[in-house]
Amino acid sequence: MTPNPLIGVLYHWLGGLASASFYVPFKGVKRWSWEIYWLTGGVFSWVVAPWLFASLQTNDLLGVLSHAPAGAFWWPIFFGVLWGFGGLGYGLVMRYLGLSLGMAVVLGLCTVFGTLIPPLFTGEFHAKLLATTSGNIVLLGIALTLAGIIVVAVAGARKDALLSPEQKAAVVAEFDFRKGIIVAIFAGIMSACFAFGLAAGEPIKGLSAAAGTGPLWTGLPVLCLVMGGGLVTNGLWCAWLIAKNRSAGQWVGQAHAEGRPPLAVNYALSALAGVTWYFQFFFYTMGESQMGRLGFSSWTLHMASIIIFGTLWGFAFREWKGTGARIKAVVWSGIGLLLIATVVIGYGNSLA
Repeated sequence: MTPNPLIGVLYHWLGGLASASFYVPFKGVKRWSWEIYWLTGGVFSWVVAPWLFASLQTNDLLGVLSHAPAGAFWWPIFFGVLWGFGGLGYGLVMRYLGLSLGMAVVLGLCTVFGTLIPPLFTGEFHAKLLATTSGNIVLLGIALTLAGIIVVAVAGARKDALLSPEQKAAVVAEFDFRKGIIVAIFAGIMSACFAFGLAAGEPIKGLSAAAGTGPLWTGLPVLCLVMGGGLVTNGLWCAWLIAKNRSAGQWVGQAHAEGRPPLAVNYALSALAGVTWYFQFFFYTMGESQMGRLGFSSWTLHMASIIIFGTLWGFAFREWKGTGARIKAVVWSGIGLLLIATVVIGYGNSLA
């Protein structure tokens, strides 16, 4: 099948929509501590969904993984563990900064590291980006993405500077700018490790293709490994919090400070959040399969689409209420830059 970068951009947009939306169901969870609903949703995103969809869409999943070279098997897990720190911090950033500003800071750093480090490490940066017209166009798209992220972040910072403490608490209950920025920087760097894990698992994609798996789905076995690594980090952290807060009983209906939790609703919403979180990478691997020689530019497309949809969710949750027309114009100009960037990167990949 001939790669189609324009279709790839569409898949990346679907992945970005899933990533920007995953936290929304968590907002409906009642009387569960953070560690309880985060780990419950995580089981679906790190274990259930990856293995289910890889089993359905690929051939001989266990055989492919068992024949993978040691490096291609263990490095994705290792980078998944590091990515787990990013995912853990990502959840905290949403609590401290909200969707709009939090995503801008985290994903800006994640874009830089996740896009440029893999080709630098493999020695492809000069040959595929600097030395070709298509590569130069993709670099322009990456620069536009970073510019759009900065513009959105500036708008978010100006918005937060105008709000009173009461207004901030109304949209982000635990707003803490200083703590949020520190966590966001750490989360952004660690989150880029997911891209490193996918790059390390490239030989597994070849084995899956040799087993008869279609080109859209060869990346799914690698997701099982990377997301399994994420389970290790998040599981250990949540286990420590559960022991510290003695919150395990909430899974079976133990009363919270505000009353008993609605178990059926909480489980359903946490499962929905977890599967939605997984779908960002499900569509990411599909999009990457369509990007051709410059597939590592997929990470930039993924980040740009997440910020676009994340900012839209920020408007939906009234995080921008009370800001003036000038600040809103700034954030929309940032969204415009990101939209242009996705078109430029898609065009550059089509030339390649």
